[in-house]
Amino acid sequence: MENIEQQEAQITEKKRSGGILSGAVKIFTVVMIAMTVFSMDQLTKWLIRENLLIGESWPSEGFFRLTHSTNTGTAFGLFQQHTAILTVASIAAIGIIIYFYRAHSQSNPLSILTVGLLLGGAFGNLLDRLAAGRVTDFIDVGPWPNFNIADSAIVVGIFILIAGYILQGDSSKESDADRQPES
Repeated sequence: MENIEQQEAQITEKKRSGGILSGAVKIFTVVMIAMTVFSMDQLTKWLIRENLLIGESWPSEGFFRLTHSTNTGTAFGLFQQHTAILTVASIAAIGIIIYFYRAHSQSNPLSILTVGLLLGGAFGNLLDRLAAGRVTDFIDVGPWPNFNIADSAIVVGIFILIAGYILQGDSSKESDADRQPES
């Protein structure tokens, strides 16, 4: 009987920790998502730099265009001309993202996707800042400031992160209510 209890405890612990292989698969998945975002970001920025002059758009008119622009600031053009500070902030953000991932060892598929998107986007824009002192932007949608694949990945990652916490908070309230004894 004691042996069965020990086996059940080991199985429970493996499920809780995700196991060694499962942890390696999760890390591999995060890295692959980040590398995909990073590669797509750098490829599209290179294509824009090679084919459009700064300020040039394709098509020349319309709601959605590819317009070559650069940005020394952050999203929405904030903090222009603060490349050094933004570079340090990007490196710090990457550290925080990695800490977040490691602190949540029971990472679910959405948090794995989120971390991959955030890391890929952060590294994509960081490389631009280090190499050129500015970020190449090219996605031009209506009244929005131009942005790029890295920016998109970061925004989507943050949205998923916030939505996950909101939904997780709601489900934890429900499970707490389920555990309350009836009066």
